[in-house]
Amino acid sequence: MKEILALAFFLLAHLGFGNQVALSQATFYQGKTVTVILGGPPGGTADLRTKAVPSLLRKHIPGNPLIVTEYMEAGGGRQAANHIYTRSQPDGLAIGSMGPALIANGVLGAIGVQYDLGKLIYLGSPNSATQYLFLTHKEAGVANLEKLRSTPGIRIGAQSVGHPIYITGRIFAYLLELKDPKFVTGYSGPEVDMALTRREIDARVNVAETIIKRSPEWIEKDLVHFHAGIEIPRGEKHPRFAHLPELENLVKGTTERKLLQMFRGFNPASQNFFLPPGTPKDRVQILREAMRKTFTDAEFPKQYEKLTGEEVLPLMPEAVEKAIRELPREPAVVELFNKLAGADPLPSR
Repeated sequence: MKEILALAFFLLAHLGFGNQVALSQATFYQGKTVTVILGGPPGGTADLRTKAVPSLLRKHIPGNPLIVTEYMEAGGGRQAANHIYTRSQPDGLAIGSMGPALIANGVLGAIGVQYDLGKLIYLGSPNSATQYLFLTHKEAGVANLEKLRSTPGIRIGAQSVGHPIYITGRIFAYLLELKDPKFVTGYSGPEVDMALTRREIDARVNVAETIIKRSPEWIEKDLVHFHAGIEIPRGEKHPRFAHLPELENLVKGTTERKLLQMFRGFNPASQNFFLPPGTPKDRVQILREAMRKTFTDAEFPKQYEKLTGEEVLPLMPEAVEKAIRELPREPAVVELFNKLAGADPLPSR
C-alpha cells in the first residue's frame, strides 16, 4: 500500500511540474514584443507579403504578443539575414523575413553573407508559387520579342545589384539574348514602377500579382508590353498571362536548364520567415505551430490576397528545408548564376 501511495505522489508531483512547464512555455510571450526584421524597404512586394502575417500570427501565439516590423534593406536583404544570424538574441522574439535572395545568397556565397542556411530555423512561407514577367513600356517601341531582341541598349530597372528583381531581370535579358542591355539600379520596388512611367527606364521584371495589384492601369490602359514569364513551380502560370512564352523554352543545353532549376529552387518560398540558430526548441515549436495555424486560418487567404493580390499556397518549414537540400550545386551552374547576379556585362551564350 505504501508503495502505491508513493507512486501516486510521485506521478502527481511530476504531472504538476509538467503542467507548470507547459504553462510557463505558453505564457512566455504574454506582454512581450516580437520584432519581424524585414530584408527590404517599406511598400515593396516583400513588405506586403510580410504585413499579411502578423495580426493572425499574434492571435495564434499563446500570450498574444505585440508584433512590430523593422526594415533593414541594405545589401538586398543581406543586412537583415546577417542581423538575425549574428546579432539577434535567440530567444524567440526576433523573426527574420526575407524573399528568395535569402536562399540564393546563401548557396552562391554572395559577398557579405554571414549566415549559414543549414543553421537558420525556418517557420515557413505564405506562398510557394509565382510568375515573374518581363515587360517594357509601350513608348520604348518594342512590342514583340523580335523588336526587343533587335533593339540595343534596353534600360532595365531594379533595386540593387544582387537583388532578386535585378537577378531575374538579368536572367531574362541573358536568355532572351538582348543586345547590350543597360541595368539601372538604386530604386525601391515602387520607385522602379515610377521610373518606368517617367521613362527613365524601358523595362523591368516583377511578379504578376504585384503588377495587377500595384499597377492595374498598365494593363487596363495598355501602357506596357509583356514579353515572357518564368513560372515557379513549372506550370504555375497566372491565368491572365498564360499566353506568354515560358523562358525555359528558350534555354540551350544542360547548364542553362539547371540554371533555371536553380533559380526556381531559390524561389519556392516567396517570403521566408526564420529564426536565429540556438532558439529554444519549445519556442520554435510554439512559433511553428502558430505559423501553421496562421496559414490555415480561414481569415488568412482574404487578408493575404487583399494585400498582395497573390493566392495563399503555404510552404511549411520542412518543405523549405527540403528545397534547400535539393538545389543544384554544380560548379558550372553556380559560376553562370554568379555572373548573372553580378554587375559585369552579361556573358555570351
